[in-house]
Amino acid sequence: MLRGEFESAGERSPEELRTAYGEVLAATVESVGTDAVVSRSGVDREVVEAIAAGDRPELTLEAASAILAADPDRPDGETIKLEALDILLMGMTTAVVDVDAVAAALDDEMDPKEIQQKVEGRYPITLAEYAAIHQFLEGR
Repeated sequence: MLRGEFESAGERSPEELRTAYGEVLAATVESVGTDAVVSRSGVDREVVEAIAAGDRPELTLEAASAILAADPDRPDGETIKLEALDILLMGMTTAVVDVDAVAAALDDEMDPKEIQQKVEGRYPITLAEYAAIHQFLEGR
């Protein structure tokens, strides 16, 4: 999902990027099937059905990764999650920004310590938060 499939991330708004993530999730549910996604991912059926219907329920990166991992052609959920977080960490390195700069760019929606914990995987990050950080870093 987040593994290089969004090369134009910096050219989209965070909302557009979050919508694009949702489209990849919906395509996964469609190709694998709701029952298989629910049983393989551990994500609640209502959430999986909402994704299949084109809705954007609030999801953590971990839950989204588990949904994607329900596809046998993708890596396991933990690998997907860690690769997605690596994109953010590498983006911060490449753009030469610290968590204070990210927080300022996001209008202090999250404080720097919270951003650091989320990017490092020590605290859950939602797809909306991920999209905002991803978009900012790719735009730099």
